[in-house]
Amino acid sequence: MASPLDPQLRRALTDRVRYYNDLGIYDFYRRPIAPEISDEKSMARTSPERSRIAPSPAAFSEQRPVVVQEESLRKPKSQPAPSDPATGLRLIREDIGDCTRCRLHKQGRKQIVFGVGNPQADLMFIGEAPGADEDQQGEPFVGRAGQLLNNMIKAMGLRREDVYIANIIKCRPPGNRTPERDECETCSPFLMRQIEVIGPKTIVALGAVAAKTLLAINAPMSELRGRWFDFRGTKLAVTYHPAFLLRDPRQKKETWKDLQMVMKELGLKAPEKAPE
Repeated sequence: MASPLDPQLRRALTDRVRYYNDLGIYDFYRRPIAPEISDEKSMARTSPERSRIAPSPAAFSEQRPVVVQEESLRKPKSQPAPSDPATGLRLIREDIGDCTRCRLHKQGRKQIVFGVGNPQADLMFIGEAPGADEDQQGEPFVGRAGQLLNNMIKAMGLRREDVYIANIIKCRPPGNRTPERDECETCSPFLMRQIEVIGPKTIVALGAVAAKTLLAINAPMSELRGRWFDFRGTKLAVTYHPAFLLRDPRQKKETWKDLQMVMKELGLKAPEKAPE
């Protein structure tokens, strides 16, 4: 009979499994326990900090599944079915509240930037994080990058009001730095709930941070673009973030190719001339 897990290690494991569940990952594998740490006393000496580190890729190479006994660890928590998507989104926003779950609430953010658009949208754009303009106005993609995104949406034959726009995290990082991993882990479950409520036919991940967080893979943009990924039964495409296009306009043509792929999937008619 296996020895019981140290309570701190068990809590860390529970948090980690729930996070991966929110990303749509349910199957886990482990290597056999090394002899030197197999006894209960050695397990008790394991550092709590180390227990919170994600397992290495080699840890999933064995074909021995980890059997998780608690049903709450195998499935995301079920949410009450909302009467309509708009109500569902409102409930999620109320659940977030004036969030203090991560360090960003102490680092200068003014307000939560939840998301905006059609609650029944077929197309959803997901970026990285709010910037200064977004933090000021409380709406994603309203600065220069947002103006470019509006032009991209218009070129697809849609309006901003037709799609839904959100970010991986809902608070502006100081100095517009890249979000830290733990910040994404804390905030992304709310985004997963937004996606579930909206139920878009397609998702476009804008930039590497959004793509890698949603897909839980580490790959360059060159390998992520130009193909479809299955994300919880929804087709997901990856393209460049509008802020990157402002710095390197040469990539606009490549972005237009990505958007045309999305348009074809949604049955949208491409304009006769590609946007400038």
